[in-house]
Amino acid sequence: MTDTHVQSDPSTEPRQTVRSVSQQISAIVLTEGPPRGWWAGFLVSFLLVMLLLVSVGWLFAKGVGIWGINQPVGWGFAIVNFVWWIGIGHAGTLISAILLLFRQEWRTSINRFAEAMTLFAVACAGLFPLLHMGRPQFFFWFIPYPSTTGMWPQFRSPLIWDFFAVGTYATVSLMFWYVGLIPDLATLRDRSRTGRGRIIYGFLAMGWRGSARHWKRYQSAYLLLAGLATPLVISVHTIVSYDFAISILPGWHATVFPPYFVAGAIYSGFAMVLTLSIPLRAVYRLQNFVTDRHLDNMAKVMLASGLVVAYGYLMEHFLAWYGGHQLEEFMLLNRMFGPYAWSYWALIGCNILIPQLLWFKSVRARPLPLFFIAIVINIGMWLERYVIVVTSLHRDFLPSSWGMYEPTFWDWSTYLGTIGLFAALLFLFIRLLPMISIFEMRELVHEHEHSGGASAEAGTS
Repeated sequence: MTDTHVQSDPSTEPRQTVRSVSQQISAIVLTEGPPRGWWAGFLVSFLLVMLLLVSVGWLFAKGVGIWGINQPVGWGFAIVNFVWWIGIGHAGTLISAILLLFRQEWRTSINRFAEAMTLFAVACAGLFPLLHMGRPQFFFWFIPYPSTTGMWPQFRSPLIWDFFAVGTYATVSLMFWYVGLIPDLATLRDRSRTGRGRIIYGFLAMGWRGSARHWKRYQSAYLLLAGLATPLVISVHTIVSYDFAISILPGWHATVFPPYFVAGAIYSGFAMVLTLSIPLRAVYRLQNFVTDRHLDNMAKVMLASGLVVAYGYLMEHFLAWYGGHQLEEFMLLNRMFGPYAWSYWALIGCNILIPQLLWFKSVRARPLPLFFIAIVINIGMWLERYVIVVTSLHRDFLPSSWGMYEPTFWDWSTYLGTIGLFAALLFLFIRLLPMISIFEMRELVHEHEHSGGASAEAGTS
């Protein structure tokens, strides 16, 4: 057996057995204490969470005036970060639900932490609309609760649509993630060496015994949730784009926004999955599970969605020229040559130029360049949302109302705090739950043992 064969897909690896798969993945969770690197990363994340709490507390005490928002830029970092985090949360559902329905076996090694990433990103995104309200104590006004005063939310407002779309997406994603965890929770229950672990994992496993009846109900529920989650991938970011598209402001009023936003969400989501999976496979020595083929497939999806995003940029310029609308033309010229031109050209470099390296197989086959490109795309997609929000607002219809937007310390601290919250939740997930689906990996190994590798070949097609 050569070294290159050891790095292949676990479903094609004869030396991998059902027992070794269970042992290697569950050992990450069931070890007595996490490694020092885990403590260092969690400590940094925890400090950023404390920064978030201080920032939110100061915001509640002083109001949204501590941010850089003004007139005419009434939307700032809060909405930029909201759209960015929602976009990151799309890859988990895409990998888990859509690839499951298409029977793509390469999803098996990455779907678990991608689903967890979705939940953590949506949790971070949900903070910003509440904080941006100015009076967050009245957040329940978004909800059509039985009001004795007869006052109801404005159902024609896209903010109400956001509430229903994001809430539904988070609920279905949580159920989908938890249902997929149940067989693995039973494995951890049976392998745990402590009474406390057996009780906690046993409670969460809900009496799973792996009987034929259990598997039948599990598969029915899992496929049903996958079918429910699939249209949500498209609908959620489409509705988020309506925050902009239904307005009459140049730069926002565009029919290209819904598909353009969905493609951008998949783009940034897969970039974040690569950003997480490459360090995880190196630190926990998971090269037999998250193989080079997985990285290559994710890079191809990222390249394809990036080309759709580039097409969206091109259509913005074409429609402004073809429509002959002077304000639309001015808006694009202002983006390219105005005070915020640096952000526009930076996003073009990050989202269009640098990702073209993914055409080369030599780049896709090397984790370090892939990690660098994924980081660049994440930065570029954040800049895209910044450009859409700020450059469209700071120079609107009346030159007398033009103004500049500069984020304050509290804008940055809130944003960095949510990154810390995301990272802290991820560190806890890695420590307490299996980051790779144990039973799905065992199924691949079992199928290989009984079919001579035919199923593994099908997974590469």
